[in-house]
Amino acid sequence: MEKLKFAIPETLRHKIAESAPNSLHSTCSSLLDFCQNLPLFHQLVRDLTDPEMALCGKNKEAALEAKANGNACFSNGDFSNALRFYSQALHIAPTDVDDGEKNLVATLYVNRASSLHKLGFSLESLRDCSRALKISPAYAKAWYRRAKANASLGNHEDAINDLKISLKTETSLSGKRQIQGELKIMLGHSGQRSSLLEEPYDITQDEPLQVELQCVFTPTKGRGMTSYTDVPQASVIHKEDPYAAIILKHCRETHCHHCFNELPADAVSCMSCSIPFYCSTKCQMLAGGCGSSEHEKQYEFQRNLIDDLEDYVRNVTSPSITSSELNYVAEHKHECQGVHWPAVLPSDVVLAGRVLVKHIQQQSYDGAHPNIHAIMDLCQNYAQLPNESKLELHVYAMILFCCLQKFYASKLPFNSVIISEIIILLSQIRVNSMAIVRMKYSDANQPLDYQGTMSVEQVRVAQAVYPGGSLFNHSCQPNVHAYFLSRTLFIQTTEHVTAESQLELSYGPQVGQLNCFERHQVLENRYSFICQCRSCARVNLSDLVINAYRCVEPTCLGVVLDSSVTEYEKEKLKHLKVPNSLQGYTHDEDISSVAFQVCKKNDNGCCLEGGHCLSCGSYRDIQASQKTISEAETCIERLQDTMTGSEVPIKTITDAIKYIDVLKTFLHPFNKKVAEAEDNIAQALCLAGDLQAALDHCQASIEILEKLYGKNHIVIANELIKLVSIQLSMGHKSAAENANRLVKIFSRYYGSHADIIFTYLAYLKKNVCKF
Repeated sequence: MEKLKFAIPETLRHKIAESAPNSLHSTCSSLLDFCQNLPLFHQLVRDLTDPEMALCGKNKEAALEAKANGNACFSNGDFSNALRFYSQALHIAPTDVDDGEKNLVATLYVNRASSLHKLGFSLESLRDCSRALKISPAYAKAWYRRAKANASLGNHEDAINDLKISLKTETSLSGKRQIQGELKIMLGHSGQRSSLLEEPYDITQDEPLQVELQCVFTPTKGRGMTSYTDVPQASVIHKEDPYAAIILKHCRETHCHHCFNELPADAVSCMSCSIPFYCSTKCQMLAGGCGSSEHEKQYEFQRNLIDDLEDYVRNVTSPSITSSELNYVAEHKHECQGVHWPAVLPSDVVLAGRVLVKHIQQQSYDGAHPNIHAIMDLCQNYAQLPNESKLELHVYAMILFCCLQKFYASKLPFNSVIISEIIILLSQIRVNSMAIVRMKYSDANQPLDYQGTMSVEQVRVAQAVYPGGSLFNHSCQPNVHAYFLSRTLFIQTTEHVTAESQLELSYGPQVGQLNCFERHQVLENRYSFICQCRSCARVNLSDLVINAYRCVEPTCLGVVLDSSVTEYEKEKLKHLKVPNSLQGYTHDEDISSVAFQVCKKNDNGCCLEGGHCLSCGSYRDIQASQKTISEAETCIERLQDTMTGSEVPIKTITDAIKYIDVLKTFLHPFNKKVAEAEDNIAQALCLAGDLQAALDHCQASIEILEKLYGKNHIVIANELIKLVSIQLSMGHKSAAENANRLVKIFSRYYGSHADIIFTYLAYLKKNVCKF
């Protein structure tokens, strides 16, 4: 791709750099003329679209080799590697070839089921057996393995039925004798059945929205969402499935490509290509890869069975999803042609392809080109993009257009108009798409430390377009929170919002995370707007202290700011509606304690000078302090480097504790770097086994973060998980109080779906006894 950009003549590059949305037709026409006569371009398109050049097709020989490796591992008792090889074979095995007398994929499912069962994954083993039987209903070994899995799960009635069918389908005498022995044992446990579900349960049940919203327009923010009535805290105000979504590259082998949940041990692959992984057959079918309809075959079973068993076989071998559930646009089908452009191009470009294909499939154009940029009524920022980004969008639009034309030639005539509209679509996606995130908890097998039971983080797993969700404006101190269950977006209020007030969520940067200057940079670079939210327009404690230095007077709590921060805070004071007053501001008393002069001066902003304390006026030489601060930070970074193993040298911890005292001498007590240093030391002390000291430093970190974010922010809840973990391990009674507090915060952000934290707390209580 870089070679293609470099090959574009300088005159055309300059024309593209100067382009605006209304001149894209001209630049795209020139680029199209140039590329049509460029061998490099045609070779690039061939590499991306020719199935013979691709590496993501199915491969029988490679699948058989992986199967043989799995067999060898299984024979040696190495069930983990056997599982890995069988999964690898399933990912690349064609669905229409046999291995001996059995279908290759069905055989691999049974083999993997055996490995899963040996490793204790009984439910996953059961699912693999059922998948094998949907392909080969008379597969005796699959019924037998299914019986073993059902028995382990306590489904004894089903296990007996599985064994009876296995006995009917088994042809060898030795096999029949083995099944009869198992059946005799199992009959003693008849009548017991577990309520476990074979396929993962869909947790995105419908729940009524609690308010009616309206889209409004304001001169400063454009379109936004408000409510006709007051909205209570923790109210679900918006629910939406994506117009289109795509897995991010770093999660392709860890998360389902359709629902974006973490992959189980029995992940399934696309039936026709080796790009996606799915958590279940249902997600595989919903994604709509080529060959998915093959599952909708009629039930066939040639053995004579009594009516009850025949119904049982039909239930097990019938498709796991009905044709009515597939009555929508299949997002993966156009990518599933043995080509690898969907695996090579950036995620947002592939997402643009999915948006365009969905629009084409929903409309019958009969050869007329679609009005692509009108697919979704979304804003775009093409005119504000830097020159390199404009060139990049031109190149990717041209490449995507050529890739899609291989599949939709009659719907996408070869002209510059469509390419210009794809550029606008790409610009819309980059501004309006949302990152789907998942909560990631630590490995249950780790010891008690921040890398083990104590840590929780959000992981970006997918990118999606939600036309309704994109109407919510940004605030650095939002009053609504977005979260995701499977692919579904939920937006919920985190505080009481009065009627007609803007409902605003965070596009990323928030108060407490970055200072005002840094937030503005992120938002302007990413979304091309200058934030004018309440926190960027008004003085707040967090922006004053987050990067502040300490006053040289030991008893003074005043902040010392550098010149870049000072300029932003001066601008806020200029726009005070009531001069000389900070009434109504967040943390008024706290602001007065760190910036007393700001609160009392008559001429707003004159007291804000870089290097001077905002309470007593004393001067600190920030540049002279920086060398000592850097040395302390380097020492604490060394502590982080040593925490990759299971032990941390005591001297390294002692040095870090000494240097955090140095940091506190120069940095304000509420500076975020101090909070991060306290957190790192707590982590190291956990690894060293000094839980009381770890508890003290963990609490110190949380106290600072409460000043930056507020006491009820979701960040505080995540930190409380660490604190509760330590307290539970020490048997502290206060663990229950903090656990209740973090549950309340999670409920504020996740409402009825906050049970995710209950699961984690139950896990903590279950595992704490081993520490």
